[in-house]
Amino acid sequence: MNDHPVAGHPLPQQVRAKRRFPLRLVLEPGADSARNPWWVVLISMILALIVCGIFIAMNGMNPLIVYKKMVTGAFGSSYGLSETLVKAIPLLLCGIGVSIAYRISFWNIGAEGQFAAGAIAATAVTIYFPTLPMYFSIPLMAVFGILAGGIWGLLTALPRIYFRVNELITSLMLNYVALLALDYVVFGPWRDPEGFNFPGTPVFTAAQSLPVLGGTRLHAGLIIGLVAAAMYAITIRYTKWGYELRVIGANPEAAKHAGMPLSKHILLVMLISGGLAGIAGMSEVSGVTHRLMYGISPGYGYTAIIVAWLAKLNPIGLVISSVLFGGLIVGGYSVQTIGLPSSISNMLQGAILFFLIAGGFIGRLRLRRNV
Repeated sequence: MNDHPVAGHPLPQQVRAKRRFPLRLVLEPGADSARNPWWVVLISMILALIVCGIFIAMNGMNPLIVYKKMVTGAFGSSYGLSETLVKAIPLLLCGIGVSIAYRISFWNIGAEGQFAAGAIAATAVTIYFPTLPMYFSIPLMAVFGILAGGIWGLLTALPRIYFRVNELITSLMLNYVALLALDYVVFGPWRDPEGFNFPGTPVFTAAQSLPVLGGTRLHAGLIIGLVAAAMYAITIRYTKWGYELRVIGANPEAAKHAGMPLSKHILLVMLISGGLAGIAGMSEVSGVTHRLMYGISPGYGYTAIIVAWLAKLNPIGLVISSVLFGGLIVGGYSVQTIGLPSSISNMLQGAILFFLIAGGFIGRLRLRRNV
């Protein structure tokens, strides 16, 4: 008996399999985790808390007590709230930056390097122009920070456009280049000669520091972040360029056939995305540390990716999620008083990201009928 199928006709075994399993799971293309429904985001956070709570319990601590300590440490006092907002500023600016890139499905994971580039460039103003008055030095530091971050973003966009190099690789590798450049200047030519060998530049003067609010460390970078969020919302919702970004993100092929210049959009998006991360670096050195120093970022650029995904690229969501993750960082510091390391906040961030990605994958599964 001939077991080979006649052209166009399946084997009997295949026919029986289709009758036995009339439905099958398929992975729907086009969607991504950053556009998850709100309930997927909520479930992801709950599952992250549960899983991390199991690990906390395995270490002999009550998860509810730990979580309560984190919440009260971050939001339970005026000091905690102000510190949470201080941490939220770079997360918000970097989060807006990566959200703009994700709008056209350009996976910029280089905000950490763009943040460092902006911090280096802003500090260069204080090194080479130390006597400028505030009304010159602060705007010049902002411009240098934006330009440096934007150029660092373009270094990811150009290989993608002209050589088809995956932006995930270039943006990630450029993070290490920028961070090593930062280490070089703070350990080398810019190190404070009166700093007892501490890896940092000389402390900024009052003319080189952003104004602060009251007696807290909360600085004018908060206003920059909120203005950036408002501009992002208006641009995406009400401008032609924002409409084109939405079309490109939803269907690049249709956008291309409609005459939308994809390469031009990628270049402009990455210039803006990197520039926002760059001004986040400027606001950190000018508003918080008041010097460029080793380890200036605890991973703001990487955390901003989770902030953007959690917010589903929504401007209001970005403000809320950046405050939540700022509180997570501050809360991580507060649990040290009850014997837990501050890295618990990193564990929670990783768990949230894991479940967001898993939720996005599951959300793309669809049942299809076998034919």
